[in-house]
Amino acid sequence: MSANAVVIGAGVAGLTTALCLAESGMRVRVDADLAPGETTSAAAGAMWDPYLAEPRALVERWAVTTLAELTSLSSDGDTGIRIVEGTQESRTPCPLPTWAGAVGARRCTPEELRQGFVTGWRYRAPVVDMPRYLDYLARRFTRAGGTFRRHRYETVADAMREAPVVVNCSGTGARALVDDPEVEAVRGRLVVVENPGIASFFCDDTPGADQLTYIYPHSDTVVLGGTSGRGEWDVTFDDGAAEQIVRRCVAVEPSLAGARVLEQRVGLRPVRKRVRLTDERHEDGLLVHNYGHGGAGVTLSWGCAREVVERVRSTG
Repeated sequence: MSANAVVIGAGVAGLTTALCLAESGMRVRVDADLAPGETTSAAAGAMWDPYLAEPRALVERWAVTTLAELTSLSSDGDTGIRIVEGTQESRTPCPLPTWAGAVGARRCTPEELRQGFVTGWRYRAPVVDMPRYLDYLARRFTRAGGTFRRHRYETVADAMREAPVVVNCSGTGARALVDDPEVEAVRGRLVVVENPGIASFFCDDTPGADQLTYIYPHSDTVVLGGTSGRGEWDVTFDDGAAEQIVRRCVAVEPSLAGARVLEQRVGLRPVRKRVRLTDERHEDGLLVHNYGHGGAGVTLSWGCAREVVERVRSTG
């Protein structure tokens, strides 16, 4: 039976969108040149954080929707999602983020701040083991009747000949696929190490900092980050960059010293001036764009996917 919706892209945006469409009753196929485990999403840290995405009002609405879904899913051990308490801290004074109320964030006391930091906030939020979570989404999508096809499209016009509804979740690939010059890559690097017993997350949120520094604990591992290389498309591993990441994290959390390095990950955040969630009616059917989520792919995933379903229904 042919699909009545094709989703381009198998990252967290594509999988979540495909899943929501399939669970709404549609026959959905994901067409992607990369398997879920090969995408940028698989290289993410990852944690709920509306990072590097605009416009703020829409981003925070989508993020709150996703927060509720991820929190619910955290009760299922197969998802790779855990609710973890921790802090974001800054070396310069700054206000609470506008999304602080969604996670019940409070100001850190001076005693809670790490050396060198002058302000911060403590809260609980979802921390996501992305390879496990992508596996979960793929399995759930398949159970809902969805299918996968390894395929690369050169144009969306080719995809429009495949199904009456096409959703473009191609991430950085949208730069070429739909000739969108606003899409740029912001390369991120991270290092995964054995967990020496860390239970809380940490993120350096100093405005204008040259590098990202974060520590995201999973059960047996800790993700250490990171970098933010705007316009950098090279995804080869760099041992020197990895060593710098580890050194920065050890300076913040000395218990990481000597933790065995398990792997490096590199991915390209699909950054745009604003997330593109729009629809276009074509002679061949409906085209919905859902890309440009920056560093907030998992954070916006359910909110954006639900809106895609609403747009498909409203134009159906």
